[in-house]
Amino acid sequence: MSIMEIIKVPNPFLKITAKLVVDVNKNILTILDDMLETMYHANGIGLAATQISIDKRLIVMDCGKNNFEPKDISEEEYNEKIKSKKLEPFPIKMINPEIISFGKNIEEREEGCLSIPGYNANVKRPSSLKVSYIDENKKSVTLEANGLLATCIQHEIDHLNGILFIDHISKLKKEIILKKAIKEYTKN
Repeated sequence: MSIMEIIKVPNPFLKITAKLVVDVNKNILTILDDMLETMYHANGIGLAATQISIDKRLIVMDCGKNNFEPKDISEEEYNEKIKSKKLEPFPIKMINPEIISFGKNIEEREEGCLSIPGYNANVKRPSSLKVSYIDENKKSVTLEANGLLATCIQHEIDHLNGILFIDHISKLKKEIILKKAIKEYTKN
């Protein structure tokens, strides 16, 4: 497995719409493994292929086993639990994920992004959803998710559609984050 470079704003690749995977082959499975390794290395909970400059509808995530109430834990607290090994890993690899339906309740949760490291904002999203995808065993799967996992799925699928979490916040907040982030990333 390899650790891939995660691209950052303002890289235009982050705004593309990823292409469907037509053949789940060894190369795709290797990319998924590399994505998971890259995500763990960056202390993230999700990663889309577009974040590593791959134009495929692939996402990986690990929100841990459901041994906590998702709405009672922030992403920062989750990352601390992962670092301290208090959550059992539960990696999910999705090929061509598609949201089938959303729950009726909307929840605000703090989000961050490996492509905009160091910046977070509260984002309102449906608190539950149903998603279909192909797994690494080439099987069609339908998953019902809520809380942190539902947020993570929406966030990563947004990436596949060229949407960043900052596209869901006010124009002013978005411009402030972008301006600061781009200045910081381009000086390095």
